[in-house]
Amino acid sequence: MAGTEIPRRRRVRPARPVTSPLAVSLVIPAFNEETTIERCLLAALRQTQAPREIIVVDNRSTDGTAAVVRSLAESHPGAGIRILRQFDAQGLVPTRNAGFAEARGDVIGRIDADSVIAPDWVANVSRAMGDPTVGAVTGPVTYYDVPLFGSSPVSDDLVRRTLWHLGKRRCPFVYGSNMAIRAQAWQAIEDSACLDHDDVLHEDIDLAVHLKQTGIRVAYVPRMRAGVSARRLDSSPSSFRAYTHRFNATYESHGIDHWTLRAPRHLLQGLFWGLRSASSLTSSAARTAEDDFGLSRRV
Repeated sequence: MAGTEIPRRRRVRPARPVTSPLAVSLVIPAFNEETTIERCLLAALRQTQAPREIIVVDNRSTDGTAAVVRSLAESHPGAGIRILRQFDAQGLVPTRNAGFAEARGDVIGRIDADSVIAPDWVANVSRAMGDPTVGAVTGPVTYYDVPLFGSSPVSDDLVRRTLWHLGKRRCPFVYGSNMAIRAQAWQAIEDSACLDHDDVLHEDIDLAVHLKQTGIRVAYVPRMRAGVSARRLDSSPSSFRAYTHRFNATYESHGIDHWTLRAPRHLLQGLFWGLRSASSLTSSAARTAEDDFGLSRRV
């Protein structure tokens, strides 16, 4: 009919498939962490996306670590908190491996007993792992007991991002206090990852090397925030020097050498005295971190 406007058909976009969030298991190695483990677990309980399970691996603790974990597990029966004893050998690597072996999630989050993860940590890990090309992720940390940094979410990000870009072609890093690995990626490198019987390597850097050698991609996720303690600054200068030398020892054990991979060691040694003088390691500073990460409210 003349003068009649025929309405245009709207283009219907195909619906995007709805995918369920990946299940994330949290593994926390612990040795005499009575004073830090509660804060760590409270942060894990306050997630916008709950972890599938929270596994604390007790490595020959002689203090009240296990009692604190059991108390929280009893008061949060649906949270999946459990404690695993790894008393066969002293050391981070066998303790980590024992926890990884028990994890049942699609992704295994690995943090330290003094880590305080942000409330959206699990959600951000799950989202980043939604990219099937990513096998492991790591992110920035804040130092909650260094008043100079306070609880700024970007205090560590600039440095860590720079180091990431410097080293990613040769060997990207993962940071053991704030990392996650796809369960399938761990299975691919489990048999080759170094056991480090002499305790001279950085176990997280070793994981990164094996991931790189296996062709598994590691991604840096700025939104994957965690707070950690700067208590290592209480070490003697010689002890801290030995700690930073682990970077070299790890790369050398794999026949890898480049100045970009030595940068973290030199940076940490350069910052040692400045950060140590700024750190008070006080409970009031820790409370500032609790406020920032949402732990000041009852869980």
